[in-house]
Amino acid sequence: MKPRILFLCTGNSARSVLAEATLRAWAGHRFEVFSAGSQPTGTVNPFALRQLAAEGIATAGLRSKSWDEFAGDDATPLDLVVTVCDAAAAESCPLVFGDFLRAHWGLPDPAAVEGDDHARAAAFAQAHRIVKARLLALLALPAAVWEDRTSLKQALDRIGLVEPADDQPQSAAATSSMPGH
Repeated sequence: MKPRILFLCTGNSARSVLAEATLRAWAGHRFEVFSAGSQPTGTVNPFALRQLAAEGIATAGLRSKSWDEFAGDDATPLDLVVTVCDAAAAESCPLVFGDFLRAHWGLPDPAAVEGDDHARAAAFAQAHRIVKARLLALLALPAAVWEDRTSLKQALDRIGLVEPADDQPQSAAATSSMPGH
């Protein structure tokens, strides 16, 4: 069975959706990938959808949904829950309980950026750069790490500190060379 990964934040309209769609596009053959929120907004932020589309990542079927869909007694168990809320900005991260690994990959909420469309689009592009850098680090983990929960937890915690290199490709053409393309 493929590991089941849930990206979780508060609104499930931006960061968690960027992570879900990108990992599914790059490694849907290796992982089952989902996103949710503790207080979902009910809609995916249009800037998130534009960012994904600009990178050639499918957006069909993406929706803002509640963590409750994954927490019930009849829900299929998860293997990993990654919170992406920004505790550094005093944003409250959802508390989750279950027999799965937890990791925190906090990043600023691009949906909170105020300004014109250019400033908001730039915030989403930067958030996606961070998400992609961390997902590339996740995909680079050796298979043996997935066999040892303690080692995997340590690796996942380190990934939460990964920042994109200044020379990381940002264009849709460069994205085609990334995993799964």
